[in-house]
Amino acid sequence: MGDEKKDKKAETGKKVPIAGKRNILITGALPYVNNVPHLGNIIGCVLSADVFARYCRLRGYNVIYICGTDEYGTTTETKALEENCTPKQICDKYHAIHKEVYNWFNISFDEFGRTSTPQQTDICQSIFKKLMENNWLSENMIQQLYCDTCNRFLADRFVEGTCPFPTCNYDSARGDQCEKCGELLNTTELKDPRCKVCRKTPQIRDTNHLFLELPLLKDKLEVYINDMSIAGSWSQNAIQATHGWLKGGLKPRCITRDLKWGVPVPHENFKDKVFYVWFDAPIGYVSITACYTPDWEKWWKNPENVELYQFMGKDNVPFHTVMFPSALLGTGENWTLMKSISVTEYLNYEAGKFSKSKGIGVFGNDVKDTNIPSEVWRYYLLTNRPEVSDTLFTWADLQAKLNTELLNNLGNFTNRVLSFIAKPPGLGYGSVIPDAPGVESNLLTKTLSEKIGNYVEQYVEAMEKVKLKQALKIAMSISSEGNAYLQESQFWKLYKQDQASCSLVVRTSVGLVYLLSCLLEPFMPSFSIKVLKQLNLPPEKISLCDETGDLERAKKPWESLPAGHKIGTPEPLFKELKDEDVEYFREKFAGSQADRVVKDRSRKEITEQLGKTKLT
Repeated sequence: MGDEKKDKKAETGKKVPIAGKRNILITGALPYVNNVPHLGNIIGCVLSADVFARYCRLRGYNVIYICGTDEYGTTTETKALEENCTPKQICDKYHAIHKEVYNWFNISFDEFGRTSTPQQTDICQSIFKKLMENNWLSENMIQQLYCDTCNRFLADRFVEGTCPFPTCNYDSARGDQCEKCGELLNTTELKDPRCKVCRKTPQIRDTNHLFLELPLLKDKLEVYINDMSIAGSWSQNAIQATHGWLKGGLKPRCITRDLKWGVPVPHENFKDKVFYVWFDAPIGYVSITACYTPDWEKWWKNPENVELYQFMGKDNVPFHTVMFPSALLGTGENWTLMKSISVTEYLNYEAGKFSKSKGIGVFGNDVKDTNIPSEVWRYYLLTNRPEVSDTLFTWADLQAKLNTELLNNLGNFTNRVLSFIAKPPGLGYGSVIPDAPGVESNLLTKTLSEKIGNYVEQYVEAMEKVKLKQALKIAMSISSEGNAYLQESQFWKLYKQDQASCSLVVRTSVGLVYLLSCLLEPFMPSFSIKVLKQLNLPPEKISLCDETGDLERAKKPWESLPAGHKIGTPEPLFKELKDEDVEYFREKFAGSQADRVVKDRSRKEITEQLGKTKLT
């Protein structure tokens, strides 16, 4: 059986589950294709999932990371109207933008696809037919807002108004969810509704739709939630959001919409409708896997051998813990259901919230213009990952973390060690790692190794539980310990007074540099590649596998790299971010994207005018 699977992989070039190994399927919440992702979107799903995927690969697990753009639904139709083009053109344009942004951030998808594919239609309709056969669907006449001016029923994203919850009263709530308080809504619940296209007040009319009977699926769903929330160590915010839905009482949920752009409903009475995006979007994980490999069912219908880890922002939780599993359970088929869910709260920007619709914050296509490297952005976002409560992005905080933690701690330690080794004999080691016997009698080094061993164990434990921020902090503590070890050993004095002890300190320290390149690779892959180059090691040397003894060796850093190995050329790894840079960025990215365009145009016009004045 194992040989057969290996042959299949060789034949297709794609990974399939392997008997006897940990097979991990990772998904990042599919970003809407109607806009450029901002930093809050990036940390909420694609970056966090990437860190875990990279960690799993380092550990030798058999893993695939699936993501893509969510392309159907009202948001796309709305954006197409705004930009005066077709939904397909919008999807093509923004899918390319998303892909470019994620490439810049070094996101290591196995497949970054899209939901507007034949595979999506086939799998979505197949799940629907199974639900129909098993009597989990019902037809109901509902009241929906209809715009006489636009001559159409208005799907939720075509409507906005005042949030009906008295504690909120946000005046720009969407028809499906209030962006301010997070409550899910129906369009008819909004106060003072208005059509987003023509701004006129719509009327209420009757229309027939299909519903998934969540109340009838409740017993199956609760068994799954009770078992898996414990087995998968669900984050507290995911558990609270899920139980909040169950406690409030499950209601039948509409799965169809009066739209043109979407997966057609294969039912004679509903052929003019498409599936509602909450129903079809999570199925995108499955269809994108089907685009990755024809053997997709070996991942998605194999719960005994595959663990599913899903990453998302908090507003997506009910769709992944209640609605999607209910739909899969209702088919009666043996689906791979989510084991672990990692949820982030909101990342806010300076004095307010990131907002795609309002263009507020720093967006994925902005970061390239800052000349701040991708590994710095990744590090900052991950240290600021809103795991328990909302966190705040500020330029001053980015500066502090870059200058203090990366430059002065990690960069300083790495550069001190490698630069000293690179010095010519008589001043250093001529770029050759020295031999270092006598570790048993060196108390300082033995004490350090015990601390490092504990840190490595804590790092692995945190990563296995998807506590990414904690794991990153632990890894950075090893760098701090390395700096303290160098200072306490006074290696520059030892070099002249006790060569053997100095060689031990240097070989141990360069082992820590290598260890840090492994532990930090999930968080800052380009940093690790630079360090390996300076160590004169190939990229495949980064590993944390039990099978090859990497973790045990990490506890003895003086054994990590062989004596006699010649390192490469040391270079500074990080560059200081100055106060004037911070002020410039704060000003540049103030207001909305639209405001910035106007400011940039004004600056350009003033510059051109000054040029003309000088010429005359």
